[in-house]
Amino acid sequence: MDKIAILTSGGDAPGMNSAIRAATRKAIYEGLEVFGVKRGFSGLIDGDFLPLERRSVADIVHKGGTMLLSARCEEFKTEEGMQKALAQMKKQGIGGIICIGGDGTMRGVNDIATKLDFPAVGVPASIDNDMPGTDYAIGFDTAMNTILDSVDRIRDTATSHERTFIIETMGRHAGFLTLGAGLAGGAESILIPEVDFSIEEVANKVKSGYERGKLHSIVMVAEGVGENFKTNRDLNQSNAFRLGEAISEKTGLETRVIILGHLQRGGKPTARDRILGSRLGARAVDKLIAGVTNQMVSCQNGGLSEIDIPEMLSSSKDIEQDMYDLAQILSI
Repeated sequence: MDKIAILTSGGDAPGMNSAIRAATRKAIYEGLEVFGVKRGFSGLIDGDFLPLERRSVADIVHKGGTMLLSARCEEFKTEEGMQKALAQMKKQGIGGIICIGGDGTMRGVNDIATKLDFPAVGVPASIDNDMPGTDYAIGFDTAMNTILDSVDRIRDTATSHERTFIIETMGRHAGFLTLGAGLAGGAESILIPEVDFSIEEVANKVKSGYERGKLHSIVMVAEGVGENFKTNRDLNQSNAFRLGEAISEKTGLETRVIILGHLQRGGKPTARDRILGSRLGARAVDKLIAGVTNQMVSCQNGGLSEIDIPEMLSSSKDIEQDMYDLAQILSI
């Protein structure tokens, strides 16, 4: 193997640039040529390759997003699309590829390795942190700290006006971000897709707090929760707004809703994400050189590890129930 390619795909995550930088420089150190693929699997199909030198990845470690850009690509899910991608890699003389992204990206790695019989290794990068086989994915720590900073700011105005704030975070199917930021931020209620909840219990908790003299309440909500309180008023309305309306109706208290949205994806990566991205990016190069394919490099129990991607894709990652229970206890 003389040449490798690197791409980022799916939702961007702070720290992706650290992984690109580390993979590039580690590969060059090992005597390999490196090409970046712009716009993920779409760029792979189009042959949008960018030669990467040591200077190409200078001054990116502190930047959010991805220098290689990212895009979703339905064409790559087809046999014709995958064959186009393979032809482009062979034309460029590439012998292996590193794909950085979430579970959708890992499905792409699995297809490259199994359907195209081409060496491919994955690097987990997802602010949702819902990928099995790794304790942390690149971007999670930064996104959680971004949320926490917003919670701290919102708490100031919530106290000044004696209001209840509903803060919606990303997490359509997973509550890792909401739970971590909610525990760190001292939220009164944390609502996540993995745990059922009662609107009455949430409303009663908010009302009880005010009756004890609290000046505000913070309710953290993952975007994927709340199917059980949909109304006919507006089925397209955010669950956070529906929850805010329900709490206001049941308590008579004034509520405000904040949807953090894509704010959570941007910003400078934390030291933790920069270090994690650097370690995983370099590890992925080692795996390709060693002839490994269809694995995702990972972080487990404080050290580096790996997991076969078919196993990762067929598994699920559960929240830490004791962490959720602790958040409930501390919010009394």
